[in-house]
Amino acid sequence: MTQFRHCLRSSRIWVMVGILAPLGMVAVCSLMLLDLRRDAWDRAEQTSRNLLQVIERDIDRNVEIIDLALRAVVENMALPGLETIEPQFRQRILFDRAVNAKDLGVMLVLDENGDTAFDAAAWPARRVNNAERVYFQAHKARADLGLYISQPLVSQLTGAPIVVLSRRIDKPDGSFGGVVLGSLSLSYFSRLFDRIELGRAGTINLFLHDGTRIVRYPEPNAELAPNFATSPNVQRFLRDGRGSFVGLTPSDSIERLYTFTQVGTLPLMLNVALSTREIEAEWRLKALVIGCIVLALCGTTMGLSLLVGGELRRRNAVEAELAHLSRTDVLTALPNRRHFEETFGRLWAATRLAGGPLALLVVDADHFKRYNDRHGHAVGDLVLQALAGALSASARRPSDLVARVGGEEFAVLLPGTDAPGAAIVARVVHEAVAGLAVEAEGGDIGPITVSIGLAAGLPLEGGSPGDLFRRADAALYEAKSRGRNRTCPAQTGDEPTSHAQAPVPVAAT
Repeated sequence: MTQFRHCLRSSRIWVMVGILAPLGMVAVCSLMLLDLRRDAWDRAEQTSRNLLQVIERDIDRNVEIIDLALRAVVENMALPGLETIEPQFRQRILFDRAVNAKDLGVMLVLDENGDTAFDAAAWPARRVNNAERVYFQAHKARADLGLYISQPLVSQLTGAPIVVLSRRIDKPDGSFGGVVLGSLSLSYFSRLFDRIELGRAGTINLFLHDGTRIVRYPEPNAELAPNFATSPNVQRFLRDGRGSFVGLTPSDSIERLYTFTQVGTLPLMLNVALSTREIEAEWRLKALVIGCIVLALCGTTMGLSLLVGGELRRRNAVEAELAHLSRTDVLTALPNRRHFEETFGRLWAATRLAGGPLALLVVDADHFKRYNDRHGHAVGDLVLQALAGALSASARRPSDLVARVGGEEFAVLLPGTDAPGAAIVARVVHEAVAGLAVEAEGGDIGPITVSIGLAAGLPLEGGSPGDLFRRADAALYEAKSRGRNRTCPAQTGDEPTSHAQAPVPVAAT
């Protein structure tokens, strides 16, 4: 629980949250938008396949009905005695099934010379010669051609653009006897496609296997029967027979989703092409709205996280400053007694584990009350600041600690130092203090001296930090009683040193 509270108070955690949370939102949003985009494409592909199936069945059924009518005429032409039947009955016999072909236009029987022999719409037959038509020449050249679907052409009878469906008629001896044909107006395809919603840039195209485009919807062909045999898209239609792909339309440079199929067993290729931009139009709008919302939320989250992080940084800095101040003496900028005691206990435990010595100097300014009484407390403060500087300069190791533990009393902790080593540091302190000069209004206040009590011990052998401090403090009073401006080491025993046993000063000025 404490660790959790610490995490909540960490500015770094809040900055990370401010970064990772928006990144997570963006990642989730991106995955969701990609899924929506895939759904849009799936719907478009399914719609294209459904449209293709409906159109393909309608065209295949109509061509089949017309072909059945053509087959019936071919069969009826072989009936014996057909020439002896009266014309109106002969016409009804020949074209009886043609009435079932709703979109059938002109239906004619041509003789071997291409002249009209029978006309489903009139008797006598309307006179026309189609010997030069490609379908006529194809049937004349091949007896096994079967149903032939022509390229779009203009009818000589109606003047309308049509596609001709035709079959060969053979004489009893198997020689060429003519052609029966039925026309399918191109307007049939327009009526069929007109019920379909493709979007502004969607198209439907019907091709022959030679690459000739029969019809294009909604914009008609610029010419009657353009050929696209060299177009990569058409070549793919003819090669694969059925499928879908995304490609660029050369005529208008629009990218489209092409779905294509062959119409039954007929030599016809049908395709539905939907604009990819229109497929994604609704998705793009959703993506824009969702993206703006997510970006706004991410920006808000990052802003709030940065604000919280900044506030926590300021709060932590203030708390750190307060903590520092609570462990720092304001006047001298040295660690205060609280800091000293915490560090003393920690160093004592560490030294006991390491098995080394620990030394302590307790330093007190001599005749300090005299400075305050003669020169005022401001000068007394200057003296204390000067002493703090001298002590800090004398204890040079990073592990040494100089602290102010009382009014004019200081302590120097020397981990890993025995009594002789501490005596050397004490001598350096006396030399540094002897060189101090503090100015007052009346001039130099005179020499500054200190008394030092020195105590050293081995924490491994027992005792406590308080014991070591009491020994050093007793040694300090011994130094005071011996005339000040000196260092007295503490006894190794429990009792303080007596005047008779007082050691010689380590340093004096």
